[in-house]
Amino acid sequence: MKIRTAVVAAMFAVAASTRIATAQSATEHVAMGDRDHAAMNLASALRHYEAAIAAEPNNYAALCDASRDAVDLGEFNSSPEERTRLYASAQQYATRATRANPGDAEGHFLLARAIGRNALTMGTRDKIKYAGEVRDHAMEALKINPKHAGALHVMGVWNAEVMRLNGFSRMVAKNFLGGKVFAEASWDNAKGYLERAVAAEPNRSTHHLDLGRVYVDVGDKVRAKEQFDATIRVAGSDYNDKSYKSNAEEMLRKLR
Repeated sequence: MKIRTAVVAAMFAVAASTRIATAQSATEHVAMGDRDHAAMNLASALRHYEAAIAAEPNNYAALCDASRDAVDLGEFNSSPEERTRLYASAQQYATRATRANPGDAEGHFLLARAIGRNALTMGTRDKIKYAGEVRDHAMEALKINPKHAGALHVMGVWNAEVMRLNGFSRMVAKNFLGGKVFAEASWDNAKGYLERAVAAEPNRSTHHLDLGRVYVDVGDKVRAKEQFDATIRVAGSDYNDKSYKSNAEEMLRKLR
């Protein structure tokens, strides 16, 4: 009887140590991913985050970080197929993140961002179809954290994209989004959300760039130039900063 008890105890000990090792492995991979992310080596960072997810499928930090880096890697990727794959992966990771921790704003922001980027690879009708989900998750993030700069940015761009639709697309959007939600979109909202994003994170070039684009849309060239200049001037810390700054330079040339 004592031998049997000892064997059972040993089995529980092995199982417990395996769980600890798995958790440590996931933690270590997240840490290595964070180091690679800080060094702008996002392909390697993403592999580490995915390894952490494989070891611990509900690891919220790994799911969020994997979604973030997959979108960043896809944004200016020269391969349409690879870009689509990365956006789809980002959406999947963010969906799992919101399920793992539905009460945190970051997961909802990342899901709104990933769905939005994934929709850009689709036709106009599908883009509009998914616009409702983008808005819902961005608004959920802002409900949890009203000052979340990323979610503010998403809502600013959401308003701008709805306002940029042509007549036929606006009719389709009204049918998909519903009259009440569609009627919420305005240039004032687009400016307001993006201005708040800039105020929350003044050193993020992407906020300045998209705010500048909205100012161009509404005919405010002076403020547009200020935002494009800011895009180029701020230090920034994003993987795609060079591309954002290049886009701002191009916009400035068009405004001269």
